[in-house]
Amino acid sequence: MPEAYVYILRCGDGSLYTGWTSDVQRRLAQHAAGKASRYTRSRLPVELAASFPAANATEARRREAQIKRLPRCAKLALLG
Repeated sequence: MPEAYVYILRCGDGSLYTGWTSDVQRRLAQHAAGKASRYTRSRLPVELAASFPAANATEARRREAQIKRLPRCAKLALLG
């Protein structure tokens, strides 16, 4: 079972937010409540667009950084 996940949220303004967590549903609830990040707090509502399993937190942070460096079109391609 994965220890961590990288996730992409679609924000209310159409922007994408990428993060990592050990519990996707808990983190999504925090974002939805406006308590997870300053970025998503001002762009509610948010919805989970995708999540990707990672073996551990280090791998998740590495993958998060890689995704954040991608242009928007590449991020959208990850979503399917």
